[in-house]
Amino acid sequence: MSIHQPVTVDISADGVMTGASRIYEKRLGDLKGVYRDSEDFAAQVRERGADELVYVVHEQKYDSSPGALIVGTSALLPGQVGSEFAVTRGHLHAVADRAELYHCLSGHGIMLLDTVEGDSVAIELTPGKAVNVPGHWVHRSVNVGNEPFVTLFSYAADAGQDYSLIERAGGMRTLIVKDGDSWSQVPNPDHCGYTATTL
Repeated sequence: MSIHQPVTVDISADGVMTGASRIYEKRLGDLKGVYRDSEDFAAQVRERGADELVYVVHEQKYDSSPGALIVGTSALLPGQVGSEFAVTRGHLHAVADRAELYHCLSGHGIMLLDTVEGDSVAIELTPGKAVNVPGHWVHRSVNVGNEPFVTLFSYAADAGQDYSLIERAGGMRTLIVKDGDSWSQVPNPDHCGYTATTL
Protein backbone atom coordinates (compact mmCIF):
# COMPACT_ATOMS: atom_id res chain seq x y z
CA MET A 1 0.00 0.00 0.00
CA SER A 2 1.29 3.44 -0.96
CA ILE A 3 0.89 6.16 1.67
CA HIS A 4 0.56 9.69 0.31
CA GLN A 5 2.10 12.63 2.10
CA PRO A 6 -0.17 15.43 3.38
CA VAL A 7 -0.51 18.29 0.91
CA THR A 8 -0.48 21.96 1.90
CA VAL A 9 -2.19 24.59 -0.25
CA ASP A 10 -2.63 28.33 0.19
CA ILE A 11 -6.10 29.62 -0.72
CA SER A 12 -6.96 33.28 -1.10
CA ALA A 13 -10.41 34.89 -0.84
CA ASP A 14 -10.38 35.41 -4.63
CA GLY A 15 -9.99 31.67 -5.21
CA VAL A 16 -6.32 31.52 -6.19
CA MET A 17 -4.84 28.28 -4.87
CA THR A 18 -1.08 27.96 -4.59
CA GLY A 19 -0.22 24.29 -4.90
CA ALA A 20 -3.06 23.40 -7.29
CA SER A 21 -2.46 20.31 -9.41
CA ARG A 22 -4.82 21.61 -12.13
CA ILE A 23 -6.34 24.93 -13.19
CA TYR A 24 -9.03 25.19 -15.83
CA GLU A 25 -11.06 28.05 -17.21
CA LYS A 26 -14.45 28.27 -18.83
CA ARG A 27 -14.98 30.94 -21.49
CA LEU A 28 -18.20 32.48 -22.73
CA GLY A 29 -18.14 30.36 -25.88
CA ASP A 30 -17.98 27.19 -23.76
CA LEU A 31 -21.45 27.93 -22.34
CA LYS A 32 -23.44 27.70 -25.56
CA GLY A 33 -26.78 26.05 -24.78
CA VAL A 34 -26.58 26.71 -21.03
CA TYR A 35 -28.87 29.78 -20.98
CA ARG A 36 -32.50 29.95 -22.19
CA ASP A 37 -32.05 33.28 -23.99
CA SER A 38 -30.00 32.05 -26.94
CA GLU A 39 -30.37 35.37 -28.77
CA ASP A 40 -28.88 37.41 -25.93
CA PHE A 41 -26.16 34.79 -25.50
CA ALA A 42 -25.24 35.05 -29.20
CA ALA A 43 -25.25 38.86 -28.98
CA GLN A 44 -22.92 38.77 -25.96
CA VAL A 45 -20.55 36.40 -27.75
CA ARG A 46 -20.44 38.85 -30.68
CA GLU A 47 -19.91 41.87 -28.41
CA ARG A 48 -17.65 40.42 -25.72
CA GLY A 49 -15.99 37.60 -27.64
CA ALA A 50 -16.19 33.84 -27.16
CA ASP A 51 -12.88 33.89 -25.25
CA GLU A 52 -14.10 36.12 -22.40
CA LEU A 53 -13.47 34.43 -19.05
CA VAL A 54 -16.61 33.33 -17.15
CA TYR A 55 -15.17 31.17 -14.36
CA VAL A 56 -11.93 29.58 -13.25
CA VAL A 57 -11.35 26.47 -11.14
CA HIS A 58 -8.24 25.59 -9.16
CA GLU A 59 -8.01 22.07 -7.76
CA GLN A 60 -5.60 19.88 -5.87
CA LYS A 61 -5.77 16.09 -6.23
CA TYR A 62 -3.11 13.78 -4.87
CA ASP A 63 -4.73 10.52 -6.03
CA SER A 64 -7.84 9.21 -7.82
CA SER A 65 -8.49 6.15 -5.67
CA PRO A 66 -11.59 5.68 -3.46
CA GLY A 67 -11.08 7.56 -0.21
CA ALA A 68 -8.99 10.35 -1.74
CA LEU A 69 -10.32 13.90 -1.85
CA ILE A 70 -10.22 16.67 -4.42
CA VAL A 71 -10.06 20.15 -2.87
CA GLY A 72 -10.47 23.25 -4.98
CA THR A 73 -11.91 26.67 -5.60
CA SER A 74 -14.35 28.05 -8.15
CA ALA A 75 -14.49 31.75 -9.00
CA LEU A 76 -17.58 32.63 -11.06
CA LEU A 77 -17.57 36.17 -12.46
CA PRO A 78 -20.73 38.32 -12.28
CA GLY A 79 -23.02 38.79 -15.25
CA GLN A 80 -26.35 38.03 -16.83
CA VAL A 81 -27.66 36.45 -20.01
CA GLY A 82 -31.20 37.63 -20.55
CA SER A 83 -32.77 37.62 -17.11
CA GLU A 84 -30.57 34.77 -15.83
CA PHE A 85 -27.56 35.39 -13.61
CA ALA A 86 -24.16 33.93 -14.51
CA VAL A 87 -23.93 30.17 -13.90
CA THR A 88 -21.48 27.30 -14.05
CA ARG A 89 -22.31 24.37 -16.30
CA GLY A 90 -23.41 22.28 -13.31
CA HIS A 91 -23.29 18.50 -12.94
CA LEU A 92 -24.31 15.32 -11.18
CA HIS A 93 -21.42 13.18 -10.08
CA ALA A 94 -20.79 10.25 -12.41
CA VAL A 95 -20.75 8.11 -9.24
CA ALA A 96 -24.07 9.62 -8.27
CA ASP A 97 -23.96 8.88 -4.53
CA ARG A 98 -20.87 11.06 -4.01
CA ALA A 99 -21.43 14.22 -1.92
CA GLU A 100 -19.71 17.61 -2.23
CA LEU A 101 -19.09 20.47 0.18
CA TYR A 102 -19.16 24.12 -0.98
CA HIS A 103 -18.02 26.93 1.34
CA CYS A 104 -18.34 30.55 0.22
CA LEU A 105 -15.09 32.50 0.51
CA SER A 106 -16.31 35.74 -1.07
CA GLY A 107 -19.14 37.18 -3.13
CA HIS A 108 -22.84 36.35 -3.16
CA GLY A 109 -24.25 33.32 -4.88
CA ILE A 110 -26.77 30.53 -5.02
CA MET A 111 -26.22 26.80 -5.07
CA LEU A 112 -29.04 25.54 -7.30
CA LEU A 113 -29.92 21.88 -6.69
CA ASP A 114 -32.26 19.33 -8.28
CA THR A 115 -33.05 15.67 -7.66
CA VAL A 116 -34.16 13.26 -10.34
CA GLU A 117 -37.33 12.67 -8.29
CA GLY A 118 -38.48 16.29 -8.63
CA ASP A 119 -37.05 18.33 -5.76
CA SER A 120 -35.50 21.73 -6.45
CA VAL A 121 -33.73 23.90 -3.89
CA ALA A 122 -31.87 27.21 -4.09
CA ILE A 123 -29.45 27.82 -1.21
CA GLU A 124 -28.06 31.33 -0.78
CA LEU A 125 -24.35 31.55 0.02
CA THR A 126 -22.40 34.51 1.39
CA PRO A 127 -18.92 34.53 2.98
CA GLY A 128 -18.73 31.99 5.79
CA LYS A 129 -21.82 30.04 4.66
CA ALA A 130 -21.49 26.48 3.38
CA VAL A 131 -23.71 23.79 1.90
CA ASN A 132 -23.09 20.06 2.19
CA VAL A 133 -24.58 18.66 -1.03
CA PRO A 134 -25.57 15.00 -0.60
CA GLY A 135 -25.15 12.47 -3.37
CA HIS A 136 -27.83 12.23 -6.07
CA TRP A 137 -28.28 16.02 -6.28
CA VAL A 138 -27.60 17.84 -9.56
CA HIS A 139 -25.88 21.11 -8.62
CA ARG A 140 -24.85 24.40 -10.22
CA SER A 141 -23.35 27.65 -8.88
CA VAL A 142 -25.05 30.96 -9.70
CA ASN A 143 -23.54 34.42 -9.11
CA VAL A 144 -26.25 36.88 -8.00
CA GLY A 145 -23.82 39.58 -6.88
CA ASN A 146 -21.62 42.25 -8.43
CA GLU A 147 -18.26 40.62 -7.69
CA PRO A 148 -16.83 37.15 -8.24
CA PHE A 149 -18.65 34.37 -6.36
CA VAL A 150 -15.85 32.26 -4.89
CA THR A 151 -16.35 28.89 -3.25
CA LEU A 152 -14.05 26.30 -1.72
CA PHE A 153 -15.19 22.78 -2.62
CA SER A 154 -14.24 19.23 -1.70
CA TYR A 155 -15.48 15.89 -2.99
CA ALA A 156 -14.37 12.28 -3.46
CA ALA A 157 -11.67 11.93 -6.10
CA ASP A 158 -13.45 8.98 -7.73
CA ALA A 159 -16.76 10.88 -8.13
CA GLY A 160 -16.36 12.16 -11.68
CA GLN A 161 -18.91 14.53 -13.28
CA ASP A 162 -21.68 14.23 -15.80
CA TYR A 163 -21.86 17.72 -17.32
CA SER A 164 -24.25 16.84 -20.14
CA LEU A 165 -27.32 15.59 -18.25
CA ILE A 166 -28.52 19.16 -17.59
CA GLU A 167 -28.39 19.93 -21.31
CA ARG A 168 -30.17 16.66 -22.13
CA ALA A 169 -32.94 17.58 -19.65
CA GLY A 170 -33.48 21.03 -21.22
CA GLY A 171 -31.74 22.78 -18.33
CA MET A 172 -32.28 22.56 -14.60
CA ARG A 173 -35.79 22.48 -13.18
CA THR A 174 -35.67 26.14 -12.11
CA LEU A 175 -33.82 29.29 -13.12
CA ILE A 176 -32.28 32.01 -10.94
CA VAL A 177 -33.30 35.34 -12.45
CA LYS A 178 -33.00 39.02 -11.62
CA ASP A 179 -35.97 40.30 -9.61
CA GLY A 180 -35.65 44.04 -8.95
CA ASP A 181 -32.54 44.49 -6.82
CA SER A 182 -32.57 40.83 -5.82
CA TRP A 183 -33.10 37.38 -7.34
CA SER A 184 -35.87 34.84 -7.55
CA GLN A 185 -36.26 31.18 -8.45
CA VAL A 186 -38.68 30.54 -11.33
CA PRO A 187 -39.74 27.37 -13.21
CA ASN A 188 -37.80 26.53 -16.35
CA PRO A 189 -40.39 25.83 -19.07
CA ASP A 190 -37.80 23.96 -21.15
CA HIS A 191 -37.01 21.36 -18.47
CA CYS A 192 -38.16 17.91 -19.63
CA GLY A 193 -37.07 15.92 -16.58
CA TYR A 194 -34.11 13.80 -15.58
CA THR A 195 -35.03 10.31 -16.68
CA ALA A 196 -33.20 7.00 -16.56
CA THR A 197 -31.98 7.68 -20.10
CA THR A 198 -30.39 10.97 -19.02
CA LEU A 199 -28.40 9.52 -16.12
